[in-house]
Amino acid sequence: MEKDKIIVGLDIGTTKICAIVGRKNEYGKLEVLGMGKAVSDGVVRGLVTNIDKTVYGIESAIREAEDQSGINIRVVNVGIAGQHIKSSIQHGGITRNSSDDEITIEDINRLTNDMYRTVTPPGSEIIHVMPQDYYVDFEDGIKDPVGMSGVRLEADFHVITAQTNAINNVNKCVKRANLEIENLILEPLASSLAVLSEEEKEAGVCLVDIGGGTTDIAIFHENIIRHTAVIPFGGNILTTDIKQGCMVMNHQAELLKTKFGKAIAEEANPNEIVSIPGLKNRAPKEISIKNLAHIIEARMQEIIELIHAEIITSGFEEKLAGGIILTGGGAQLSCLKQLVEYMTGIDTRIGYPNEHLGRSKVDAAKSPMYATSVGLVLSGYKALDERENRYMRTQGAMEINGNKFRKDKKQPGGEFFKKIIEKTKGLLIDDVDDRQDY
Repeated sequence: MEKDKIIVGLDIGTTKICAIVGRKNEYGKLEVLGMGKAVSDGVVRGLVTNIDKTVYGIESAIREAEDQSGINIRVVNVGIAGQHIKSSIQHGGITRNSSDDEITIEDINRLTNDMYRTVTPPGSEIIHVMPQDYYVDFEDGIKDPVGMSGVRLEADFHVITAQTNAINNVNKCVKRANLEIENLILEPLASSLAVLSEEEKEAGVCLVDIGGGTTDIAIFHENIIRHTAVIPFGGNILTTDIKQGCMVMNHQAELLKTKFGKAIAEEANPNEIVSIPGLKNRAPKEISIKNLAHIIEARMQEIIELIHAEIITSGFEEKLAGGIILTGGGAQLSCLKQLVEYMTGIDTRIGYPNEHLGRSKVDAAKSPMYATSVGLVLSGYKALDERENRYMRTQGAMEINGNKFRKDKKQPGGEFFKKIIEKTKGLLIDDVDDRQDY
């Protein structure tokens, strides 16, 4: 049963490493059994720069998640992000033997698998292939060709690539932490599973995930992923600006940003002052909240301009009836929603990963900063493309693959529970049963 399958999502971010253990309850909602967090010291802008520190962070987060959930974690869904992520539109096609036979799911699989053999720039490899529109005998604009007749089957594909070295470093860190990667998933796609509704994806929506090192963008229209991009700025650049502008320590700048920061300077009280302890018997430093807001607003305007430029480049600016959804830790910045609406002219809301969450042991998982982690767990239960969910249900499959139609990949979480029992010699069965009440 799907509700007996346990999935673990591991988000290796720039500011934090987070592991979430979850399973589906009887109502089809995700129940968080445990969550572990650790400071991420070995990752810069989504890239692993220190293996040992990253491994230590992963081990700490996994250990905390294991203690909370009572599950011995060995298999994880891992997110990947960073400036090295590139996307492009590629066209592919196959010729079928007969036009009399209906186009089957196997034909779709064969076409998509062929796209994984597309030549990529040296040092990069394909991580996702997402079908856009299909063509049957040169008839275009077909969303779902299964059941149609035709000889020539073609499609446009959204192909996402990542640096091979970046992937290898993530694999190395996870392996050294004695874990196995079930699926490697682009983080904004994982976040979209957690915070976007099917109606928003159908209407047209832009997901903006503001992390510590990068801001990730994913645009959906007619339930299909249309554009992805990574901006190499996130919440950490705000902290650096505050540190330099206010002449304070890095941890003090982070506290100023999270507790007193505002994205719109006009909303700040000009008479409000914060006193910061001085260094080594020096007098305390007084920081104006108004000046702090000016520093934050200047940098956020730059980031929003880059976001807006990506939306315009995608060609879907006029098709975003669902507006912009802000998620990630940076989305919690006060007044950010209003600033985005003012600068882009597009309706904006904050995305919380609670639409698919049921009654959980950890309420903190409902924060926007854990949207990616929750989405990585959900990716073990449903595919990134709704059409694949439907195809897999049609075939009577019990698990749904989070990676697009790759038959050489293992089903996400399909053997997860079995592996746990095998590796622990059945000692965990009682632990899992004890958690039926959560």
